[in-house]
Amino acid sequence: MGRAEERRARQRGGRRAAPPTRSSGMESSEAEPTVIGGRAAARRAAQGKGRSKAKGKAGKDGRSFIRRLFTWKKIVGTFFALCLLGMGAFVALYMMISIPDGGNPDATLQSNVYKYSDGTLLTRDGQKNREIVDLSKVPKPVQHTFVAAENKTFYEDNGVDLRGTARGILNTLSGKGAQGGSTITQQYVKNYYLTQNQTVSRKLKELVISLKLDRTKSKDFILAGYINTSYYGRGAYGIQAAAQAYYHVDAPKLSVEQGAYLAALLQAPNQYDWAIASDTGRKLVQARWNYVLDNMVEKNWLDKAKRADMKFPTPKAPKAAPGMGGQTGYLVDAANNELAKQLVSEGKSDNVNDALTAIKAGGWTITLNIDRKKQAALEKAAKTQLTSKLDKKKRKVDGNVQAGAVSVDPKSGGVVALYGGTNYFDHYSSNASRRDYQVASTFKPVILATALADQAQTQSGQEITATTTYDGTSGRQVVDHGTKVGFGPPNEDDTNYGKITVQKAMDYSVNSVFAQMGVDVGMGKVLKVAGQLGMDTAGLKPVPAQTLGSMGASPMEMAGIYATFANHGKKVTPTVIKSAEQGSRTEQMPDPIGGQVISREAADTVTSVLTGVVDDGTAKKSVANNPARNGQQVAGKTGTSDNNKSAWFTGYTPDLVTSVGLFGEDAKPPHPQVPLTGATGLIPGSGRINGGGYPAQIWAEYMFGVTKSNNKFDLETTQGAAVQPTWTPTVTQTPSRTPSQSPTTEKPTETPSQTPSRTPTQTPTQTPTQTPTQTPTQTPTTPTDPLNPNGQ
Repeated sequence: MGRAEERRARQRGGRRAAPPTRSSGMESSEAEPTVIGGRAAARRAAQGKGRSKAKGKAGKDGRSFIRRLFTWKKIVGTFFALCLLGMGAFVALYMMISIPDGGNPDATLQSNVYKYSDGTLLTRDGQKNREIVDLSKVPKPVQHTFVAAENKTFYEDNGVDLRGTARGILNTLSGKGAQGGSTITQQYVKNYYLTQNQTVSRKLKELVISLKLDRTKSKDFILAGYINTSYYGRGAYGIQAAAQAYYHVDAPKLSVEQGAYLAALLQAPNQYDWAIASDTGRKLVQARWNYVLDNMVEKNWLDKAKRADMKFPTPKAPKAAPGMGGQTGYLVDAANNELAKQLVSEGKSDNVNDALTAIKAGGWTITLNIDRKKQAALEKAAKTQLTSKLDKKKRKVDGNVQAGAVSVDPKSGGVVALYGGTNYFDHYSSNASRRDYQVASTFKPVILATALADQAQTQSGQEITATTTYDGTSGRQVVDHGTKVGFGPPNEDDTNYGKITVQKAMDYSVNSVFAQMGVDVGMGKVLKVAGQLGMDTAGLKPVPAQTLGSMGASPMEMAGIYATFANHGKKVTPTVIKSAEQGSRTEQMPDPIGGQVISREAADTVTSVLTGVVDDGTAKKSVANNPARNGQQVAGKTGTSDNNKSAWFTGYTPDLVTSVGLFGEDAKPPHPQVPLTGATGLIPGSGRINGGGYPAQIWAEYMFGVTKSNNKFDLETTQGAAVQPTWTPTVTQTPSRTPSQSPTTEKPTETPSQTPSRTPTQTPTQTPTQTPTQTPTQTPTTPTDPLNPNGQ
C-alpha cells in the first residue's frame, strides 16, 4: 500500500468516525461533503454560543429568560384563566342581580313643579303625558318600524348586544360618554328599571337584567314596554301620546309612514321634532325615516313597491300640554333647557336630549327668577302696543308678525320677565330664544365697545372716542389703509350727514360711519369681544357687512350683552332658574355674574353714548318723550334690518335691561322670513316698522311701569351724551333770524354748531368768564330731530 492509499484510508476512517449532518445534504458515504458539513456545524455552534453570551445567560436549551417566560403555552393558559375568571365573575353577578319588582322612581314620577321667584306656583307639568296601550292595538307594521329603527335582530337575539355593551363600558371608563349600540331590551331596561346615568355598574346591571328579562318575558312584552315608556319629544311619553302630539290620531290609526317617523324620533326627539328642527335636523330625520323603511324591506316586513310610493309624513303643528298656554309654556321650556345644559356641563348626562328626557321624567321643583308683576307687565305691554293692533283678516302681513322679549336684572343676571309669543298653543317655539333673525344696528354698540376697550385708532391715527369725527356720507366706500374693500352701505333713507361725531353717528345709526369703524378696529377683534359679551359667534368669519348686524342673535343674547354694559363690563349671563331640586338633591346652578369682559370705563362710555340715542336720536319719540317716563335715565339702541324682516330696541335703566325684537315669519309652513312692512296699517308712508317704533313702544310701556323713577347711571367716563359739561356754552353770535314758522322736514348735512346738542341738566360748576353781548329773546329752534325728521 502506497502513501496515497494510506492517506485515503485514514480519511475514510475519519469519515466513519464523524457523525452525519443534515447540512451536507448528502449521504454519509460521500466523503468530502460530510467532513465539510461537520465543520459547518461546529462553526454554527460556536457562533450561537457567542450570541447567547451577548444576549445574556441562556438556559440549558439555549433560550433566553424572556423566551422561557413567555411561552405560547403560558400565554394561552393565562388567557383561558382570565376568561374563566371573567365568566366566574359574570356568573356571580348573574346570581346576585335580579329583575326589580317595579320600575325605578323616575319612571313612576308624575309631574314637575314650577314656581315664580316669590315661591308662588307658576304651573305643574301635570300628570305624565303617557297613556299605556296594549301592543295588540298597535298595527303590526308600526311595531316593525321600531324594531327596524333600533334593533333589526330583536326577534332573534337574546336581549343583549355584547359588543355594543363592551364598547359602552370602555367609552365610559375612558370618559367618552355613551357610545355603541343597545338592543330594544336593553333600552327598555334602562328606561324602566334603571336610570340614565352612564356608569359601569349601571351598564353591567342593564346587561344582566336584559338577559334575564329576555328569558322570562316574551318579545311582545318587551316591545310593548319599550314603545310605551320611551320619550318622543313635545312632552309625550309612549306611543299613544306621541301619536296625538305629532299626528293628532290615536296609536291604532297610525300609518306605517307615521310610525317610521315616530321610531326615527327616538334617536334625538328634540333635534328631530319637525316644528323646531333646523334645516340640518330636518334632513337628518328624513334620512333616518328612509333608513327605517329600507330596513323593513330588508326584513321582508314591507313590500318594496309600496315602499317606493311612500312619502314623508310631515307632522302636524304641536299641541301644548294642559296648563302650558299663554307664556307659561315658554317659561317652562326655557327653564328645562337651562337645567338640561347644566346637567350636561356637570357630566350628569351625555347630551341635552338625554338630559331633557331625564328632567321630563318628573320629580323636579324648579323656582324661576321670573317676577310675577314684571311678567304680567311685559305681557300687557306687548298686547296694548302691538298684538291688539294686529288683524290678520284685514291684512295678511299682520299674521306674520312675531314678537319676543327678555328682561334681565343686570346686578343678579336673573331673567325677571320673558315674552315668547302670543301664545304657546299658537307658536310652539319661543321668540325670546330664537336667533335666526339679524340684530341689525343693535350690534353697533359692540363695535364701539371693542374700539374703546382696545383703544383703537382710525386709519389716520386718531384714537376712537365719542367725539371722533367720521365721514357720514351715505354709500361711502369703506377703505382699509387706502384700499376700497368693496362695501359701501347706504344710510337710512340714503341720508348724507357729512362730517359727524361718533356720538351723533350712534344717535342716528349712521351705517357708513360704523362700517368704516369696524374695519378700523378689525372685525376679528369685534367678533371676539361679541363672543365674550355673550353672542354666539362660533363659525362666523369676520367681514365688513357684519358691522350692520347681519348675524343672528336672540333677545336673550342681546339682553345679556347690554346687561354687561349696564354692569360696568362684568359678564352677565341671563339666567332663568333660581333653584332646582329633585327629592333631597339641590342642583347647583352657575353664577350668572362673571368676570370683567371689557374695562369699566369702556362699558360706562358705551352706556353714556347710548343715552344720546334715547334723548337725541332714533328712540327719542317713543322713549325719551314717552308720557309714562318719570325721570328714568335710559340708554339703548334701535335696530332695523335693511329688508325690514326684523326690528329691535334693546335698552336699559340703571336697574333693568330689556331687549324687544319683532320678526317677520310667514304664518304658513315652512315659515320663511318675510318683511314686517305694512303691519297694523297705522304707519304712514312706506309702512316700514323701525326699531324706534313698536319695539321701543313696547319697551317704554313695560320699563317705565316697573322701574324706579329718577334713577341715574353711576358712570366712570368723561365721554358720551350722559356726561354733563362743566361750563355753560357762551353764545357769541345773535341768530340771524328767529324761526317763526313750523320746522321743515329738510335734512341738514351737519348738526348746527351754535346750539348745544343737549341741554345740561346739572348746574354748571363754573361761571362763564364772558357774558354774551346780546341775549336772544327766543331760543333758536331746529326741526324736532334735525337728522331724523321722520322720528324713525
